[in-house]
Amino acid sequence: MPRERKERDAKEQDILKDEGGTELTVRSRKRKANVDIFLQDPDEEVAKVGRTVNDQSGSQSWDNNTACANPSLMPTPNKQDGEPEYPKSAFVPRKPAPPPRASPLPVLDWANREEVWKIMLNKEESYMRDEHFLQRHPLLQPKMRAILLDWLMEVCEVYKLHRETFYLAQDFFDRYMATQENVVKTVLQLIGISSLFIAAKLEEIYPPKLHQFAYVTDGACSGDEILTMELVIMQALEWRLSPLTIVSWLNVYMQVAYLNDEYEVLLPQYPQSIFIQIAELLDLCVLDVGCLEFPYGVLAASALYHFSSSELMEKVSGYQWCDIKKCVKWMFPFVTVVRETGNAKVKHFRGVPVEDSHNIQTHINSLDLLDKAQARKAILLEQNRISPIPSGVLTPPRSSEKQSEEPDTA
Repeated sequence: MPRERKERDAKEQDILKDEGGTELTVRSRKRKANVDIFLQDPDEEVAKVGRTVNDQSGSQSWDNNTACANPSLMPTPNKQDGEPEYPKSAFVPRKPAPPPRASPLPVLDWANREEVWKIMLNKEESYMRDEHFLQRHPLLQPKMRAILLDWLMEVCEVYKLHRETFYLAQDFFDRYMATQENVVKTVLQLIGISSLFIAAKLEEIYPPKLHQFAYVTDGACSGDEILTMELVIMQALEWRLSPLTIVSWLNVYMQVAYLNDEYEVLLPQYPQSIFIQIAELLDLCVLDVGCLEFPYGVLAASALYHFSSSELMEKVSGYQWCDIKKCVKWMFPFVTVVRETGNAKVKHFRGVPVEDSHNIQTHINSLDLLDKAQARKAILLEQNRISPIPSGVLTPPRSSEKQSEEPDTA
């Protein structure tokens, strides 16, 4: 018995030894494999992915299923868990053939003026709006959009935000609404204040805090709701947040018109009073959803035409009369109402430099003016007659005087 027990114990030890050796071997191989994984050459991985894509494209046609089936090309998730679903529409922005426009920019010492102008025109083409987006929202009316934008102007003036901030928010709102369907009016304020929240963070040096944006909604929108809608808007816009706004084009046109020193092209050299008059006309026009029919550059050029001349407009914008004729006629009722209110004055704000006062977004009684302009438009359409196209400044001079003054203005 003791001998058999010793033999049995010896066999168990041999078995344990073999098992232990195998386990140690497996573990060492596992550790070695992990080391190989962490020490892989990134360039080899890129080359391997490229070979895989080439093999797949050579053996079968490309489709969406193939892209999703490739584990090495994982798309970044666009949606987080728990986010609300927002319906998408089949809106495809129109891409009209842009008219040829010569560069009105002066010679620049820091860039090629033709390249800069080309970039500006490419932005005008790529950031398209849809003037018929309200057709996808049967519960909304054009008046609701006007009320919302008018309120955003008032918020901008309270927080001393720049005009560019407001027009960025207006662009974000309109383009976001063009990607959605069946939005109800109770969500409009949240979309509007979230668009302004995004624009302020992009444009302002010291943007208001999140709780300040929530405060002006009088409890209708919380900070968490604004943050959630901020992400939804940016995803719907595909993170394309740098359009050339209407006021951006106006700044370019005014700067070119009054430029004296080509090396000071980045510093405003135009009179603030004239800029304010044209800007308030655009503030009124943008409340009408019909403005989305025209590119931003055309809107700014048409507004400048009403306060100057056709020659100056062509010089600073590159447009011809045939390019802006339709927009000029559409804008005529708004110009008439603005002229009746008198010349706008530059407002000065505490803590804002005097030379920057004209860039702060102001709020006027825009809704009443909009009603008057739309009433005039309805009368003109009903009478079925073409309105005369005004030219010149607010008080048009005589023809002989205007001919002598235009070279100085240009």
